[in-house]
Amino acid sequence: MTDPPTNPTTDPTTDLVREKLLEGLGVMEAVAREAALHTTLVAAAEATADALLSGRKLMVAGNGGSAADAQHLVAEFVSRLVDDRPAMRAVALTTDTSILTAVGNDYGFERLFARQIEALGQPGDVFLAISTSGNSPNILRALEQCRAVGIVTIGLTGNTGGKMAPLCDYCLRMPSGVTMYIQQAHLALEHIFSLLVESRYFSARPAASAAARG
Repeated sequence: MTDPPTNPTTDPTTDLVREKLLEGLGVMEAVAREAALHTTLVAAAEATADALLSGRKLMVAGNGGSAADAQHLVAEFVSRLVDDRPAMRAVALTTDTSILTAVGNDYGFERLFARQIEALGQPGDVFLAISTSGNSPNILRALEQCRAVGIVTIGLTGNTGGKMAPLCDYCLRMPSGVTMYIQQAHLALEHIFSLLVESRYFSARPAASAAARG
């Protein structure tokens, strides 16, 4: 004789799934209501598109899940997000294991990204830093390096902004202190950021090309 099926309304595992989905949805709804956050995102995307139109590039970095986000975002730029179009110039500073281990071994983990920005960054480039706490030492060092070089800085972080907030030209703070919900909101905004940059960049390219031809 088999046991009757568990009632999904009383299954604690199912309840946990529902609870966490609703908590995450609550954060996303708060993001959707924050007009100031939307304005900052649009401004950051416009600055990035303008940098690309000027022959500069986007650099992105983060740690752990945020490192995966950095690579995901750059993939959207170099490959595509939705529509077929030419590639956009972007690089993730989280992928070259030889550089990461050499810099980590020789100079310390906190200089992983700053050293790469020193090598690759140019005035007018854009650096997008992802840190749920806003306090990752290697992200802070990278942002300081950007300030010294003249690189535009964008930050994706949590509700307090941490120490990175004053180092960012554009700081996007998610209305949560829970890492997984911050990351969920980050991914949604990263996709929208890609769409915004793409729209401005490709709509302006014909005019920019015509102006260059005189």
